[in-house]
Amino acid sequence: MSVIRPPREPLVLGIETSCDETGVGIVRGRTLLSNTIASSMDEHARYGGVVPEVAARAHLEALQPTIEAALAEAQVELTDIDAVAVTSGPGLAGALMVGVGAAKALAVALDAPLYAVNHLVGHIAADLLDPDAPPLEYPTVALLVSGGHTSLLLVRDLTSDVELLGETVDDAAGEAFDKIARILGLPYPGGPEIDRAAASGSDGRGGTRAGDPNAIRFPRGLSRASDMAEHRYDFSFSGLKTAVARWVEQQEAAGQPVSTADVAASFREAVVDVLVTKALAACADLGVPRLLLGGGVIANRRLREVALERAAAAGVTVRIPPLSLCTDNGAMIAALASELIMSGRAPSTMAFGADSTLPVTEIQVASSVGDEA
Repeated sequence: MSVIRPPREPLVLGIETSCDETGVGIVRGRTLLSNTIASSMDEHARYGGVVPEVAARAHLEALQPTIEAALAEAQVELTDIDAVAVTSGPGLAGALMVGVGAAKALAVALDAPLYAVNHLVGHIAADLLDPDAPPLEYPTVALLVSGGHTSLLLVRDLTSDVELLGETVDDAAGEAFDKIARILGLPYPGGPEIDRAAASGSDGRGGTRAGDPNAIRFPRGLSRASDMAEHRYDFSFSGLKTAVARWVEQQEAAGQPVSTADVAASFREAVVDVLVTKALAACADLGVPRLLLGGGVIANRRLREVALERAAAAGVTVRIPPLSLCTDNGAMIAALASELIMSGRAPSTMAFGADSTLPVTEIQVASSVGDEA
């Protein structure tokens, strides 16, 4: 399906504060002008995970300088901005409140329209900012994999019709990576560390080598025939996490060496297998030969490799936004708002707040004409 572009491309400033990264992005239509991110990850590393109160305070401290840096990078003035966009949810309530408050203040000060949008749908909109990619075709299946969310979506139209097919029923994939990294004594965040260990980790005998993804057969959650009727497109990584922990404990109790490389590679393979299998099953079931991958965990090299290889065999085209736009960022929020504007959607009213459990079907919140997505 072709996408109609009105002649005027709005200059939009987007704010994203759903977790531990303060993101401010500026786009003109579908052209990326700035993607500025201030991360508080180092502050959370000492705790082994994101602490909501620490994240909210970090957003308060980082937001103004991040906005200033974004404007400088885009080479525009604040008064040039046509519209302000902000993540309303889902995410950490306290962190979201910081961004929502700042966006409302900016919109009032600039007398500019405000668009409150969905964080998850923003990850899909990030794909629109790739200047080398062809137009996004509908419908498409989208697999979003991040620290806090693992979701499988059917996107019939980015601005008006996104359906939730399935999601994680416990730990998101990113959370599972963090927890397994902790079990293996690896630093936070776990995703990159698991990747490194799988590529060149301890062999348990004082040396290092690449891990064998088939060394240990860890369980694939919600993949048994008995699970498929009710949870065909849902994900569960809690059982996998427990299986890895028990395997390590049993090895240590028996005085056997634990190969960090093999455990990391086998765990990663189990996660990747489930993600790709369920995503391609959705493509086959729905007759949609298109799959979009988004979210920070897409930076995992093995996930991209397996997805591309298995999708090609199934006749499915895979789209992956630039990796710099896969993690949480303000540019994707600005891009989604820009699409809403160019499709003729009215701005949001001020009658919205931070919604930590905002459903993905609500693409825009508090539309001023009462036509919420």
